[in-house]
Amino acid sequence: MSADSALREQICTLAKSLFDRGLTHGSTGNISARTADGGLLVSPTGTSFGRLDPAVLSLFDAKGAHISGDQPTKEMPLHTAFYDTRSAAGAVVHLHSCHSVALSMLPGADADNFLPPLTPYGIMKLGKVTLLPFFLPGDPAMGAAVRGLAGKRSAVMLANHGPVVAGKDVEAACNAIEELEDTARLALMTRGLSPQGLSDAQVRDVVTTFDVEWDD
Repeated sequence: MSADSALREQICTLAKSLFDRGLTHGSTGNISARTADGGLLVSPTGTSFGRLDPAVLSLFDAKGAHISGDQPTKEMPLHTAFYDTRSAAGAVVHLHSCHSVALSMLPGADADNFLPPLTPYGIMKLGKVTLLPFFLPGDPAMGAAVRGLAGKRSAVMLANHGPVVAGKDVEAACNAIEELEDTARLALMTRGLSPQGLSDAQVRDVVTTFDVEWDD
């Protein structure tokens, strides 16, 4: 199997796993990954993560030209913003995951650090997650907002919409966005119960020990 074919299969397999476990639904969500020659493979517009076809993924060349496959997701500005501002990004995943969306709608969220420090794993896999305001789906302003972060975040939460995460490859991006959703679920489960999260010193230990991107 060629590298291109293997990447196509991996994208579809991981997307179906996310869909089958309810992390996104219907035709929501989109996913992309860097190809070996610097291009992009992208999920087509209007498709379901549960039924992606490797043969019709949108293929872009290294210059950003769409060269084959179906038309890409309308959220391309989000994806290209991460690739253009984070040189290590090898994949980007965007979901409409229920718990993180619910958490984004509640008052009191820290826009600069959306996820509460309940476990070390959200910190290790995501660093700080920026909460961005609501944009209409497909609005290029979402990409502009990500570019405004100047590559300082690997993950953002679109209020009333869903998370977007960049990773070094497809598996890493999928693992990280699952951690984001799981941390949001924990936050909702413990909301109002005064949970004992990590202290500032414990957060700093995690950041230092695991070399996490973390600006104050």
